[in-house]
Amino acid sequence: MDFINPLANNYTQAYSNVTPSYLKSLYEETLSTHEHGHLQSSWTQGGFLSFISKMLSPTHILEIGSFIGFSALCLAEGLTDNGELHTIELREEDAKKAQTAFDINPRSKQLYMHVGAAKEIIPTLNKKWDLIFIDADKTSYIDYYNLVLPLLNDKGIIIVDNVLFHGEVLEDSIKGKSAKAIQAFNEHVLSDPSTEQVMLTIRDGLTLIRKK
Repeated sequence: MDFINPLANNYTQAYSNVTPSYLKSLYEETLSTHEHGHLQSSWTQGGFLSFISKMLSPTHILEIGSFIGFSALCLAEGLTDNGELHTIELREEDAKKAQTAFDINPRSKQLYMHVGAAKEIIPTLNKKWDLIFIDADKTSYIDYYNLVLPLLNDKGIIIVDNVLFHGEVLEDSIKGKSAKAIQAFNEHVLSDPSTEQVMLTIRDGLTLIRKK
């Protein structure tokens, strides 16, 4: 779901060209056929993830919340030749769709799908991460952040999605469990003296976080 003016979203998409073109069919099919297609990263947001990944040239990428694999494949664009992307999805059906997309990708051997609860899976991976993308259940964002921050390389970046939560965090009285959780997360990150962050008004809001 887009919070930013749709005309602005359409304009930025028209003047952005970094999103991998081969993903267009996967992206459009998900929007048109998946019951929760609105959960997918927007086309321009996918390009942003790809752009950041290419800048960092990460060896290890962690994604919390795979959905159908579009964002993971965008993130994978910057992987080093010996790099790995590990993505975690709770819903088995979505994980299967993502795996299908991974299997036909030239980087398939570098993409690892994990099905289950992220808080249980992450400690088993034994990795230090160069790039982390958090886009899963909003009520666990603080837990995810606290869990992965010690595992982030010194020059690594955490990207967090939905930090504007459809504009609900802008209300005088924030209602809804997820909106309240996002507001609490935003406050938590802002008050962390060990990191610095910038919040961007891309789609539903993205926050980029790095260690000081």
